[in-house]
Amino acid sequence: MRAAADYLPRRATEQVLTALEDTRVVVVNGARQTGKSTLAELALAKVDGGRARFLDDPATRSAAQSDPVRFVRHDGTLLIDEVQRVPDLWLAIKNEVDRDPRPGRFLLTRSARLLGLASLPDALPGRSETIELWPLSQGEIDGGPDGFVDAVFERGAEIPPPAGELRRRDYLARAVRGGYPESVRREQPRRRSRFFENYVADLLARDVKQVAQIERSSDMRRLLSLLAAQTAGLVNYSRLAGDLAITAPTVRNYIEILETIYLVRLVPAWSANLTTRTVATPKVTFVDSGLAAYLASGTTSDAAVGGLVENLVLGELARQLTWSDVSARLFHYRDRDQVEVDALLEDNAGNVVGIEVKAAETARAEDFAGLRHLQRRLGSRFRAGILLYCGTETLPFGQDLACAPISALWSTHANQHSVTG
Repeated sequence: MRAAADYLPRRATEQVLTALEDTRVVVVNGARQTGKSTLAELALAKVDGGRARFLDDPATRSAAQSDPVRFVRHDGTLLIDEVQRVPDLWLAIKNEVDRDPRPGRFLLTRSARLLGLASLPDALPGRSETIELWPLSQGEIDGGPDGFVDAVFERGAEIPPPAGELRRRDYLARAVRGGYPESVRREQPRRRSRFFENYVADLLARDVKQVAQIERSSDMRRLLSLLAAQTAGLVNYSRLAGDLAITAPTVRNYIEILETIYLVRLVPAWSANLTTRTVATPKVTFVDSGLAAYLASGTTSDAAVGGLVENLVLGELARQLTWSDVSARLFHYRDRDQVEVDALLEDNAGNVVGIEVKAAETARAEDFAGLRHLQRRLGSRFRAGILLYCGTETLPFGQDLACAPISALWSTHANQHSVTG
């Protein structure tokens, strides 16, 4: 087994094992350097009759290319790591699981969204389940419960105070560190920056070419820097196009590519038809806050720091949504009167939790303006409004409204009772 000795346990492992019990093909998707191969190996070790094949090995890859049908024939569970290296395997896997529909036939890893790649001939509707692996959450790094999303939908604004007293500088340090296992291991800032430098260069040189033909790769690198300077802000395609001297459709296409290879994530706008004045522009965040901090190096304005802290929070929420019991989606809210809420979670029943993020150590009543606006419009659908900030107190600010330290995201248990007044 090629698993690292200092591997941090991932919540996705249990998801993979559960999916293998009733699904023919399980795909672990995500950014490079997030530990997909190690996670898949550890999961495979818990399955009887498992076998692993790694396509980064030239001989193994050659065998797969020469005879993909024979390559995928097996008993038990077959792990194929980096399956995108041999696109012809996809049809062979489809034929194999159609012939033998037992669950747990294949465990695949992949470093870009499969359906975003034109080289893949077919999907596997009804035959596969995709589990996205993000960079490490703060709870996975610290050994915390990571139960905030479930807790806030279950108990509303009754959030228990987190243990410890992190301050603004501590949250900024976590945001700059990020969650890639390699960046977490590197304590020296210069060594961490070298990791991010090589990481970006490798993705732009290799992964982007797998997704699309880019005439000027330098434009993509400059676009990343521009997006990092406004992380967690609304995407202005026209302004970005002007800065890069390219067309707005080209900018839109480039951002879609960056999403496909797990560098950035667009958070869609939310409206639910409550008002015709809603702004429909998505918000751009980076999959990893540490990467955003590296790309925006030298940008120290309050807006840039606030955006970085917000990116940290939105990333933690997005990670939790991949394993929370509640099924919910992440949005942002803003209308043409400039009323906004940084993050909005809506479950399948239409219940809504609003979350505002402040990179300050003090919570004020006026910070809840956007949340109160949503509360008035939604009525009984409004489950809670939480201001996450860099202070240490957990306090009520009215019915279904409260402030809580950002660390509540990863230190809250889903079944923990509130101690707030």
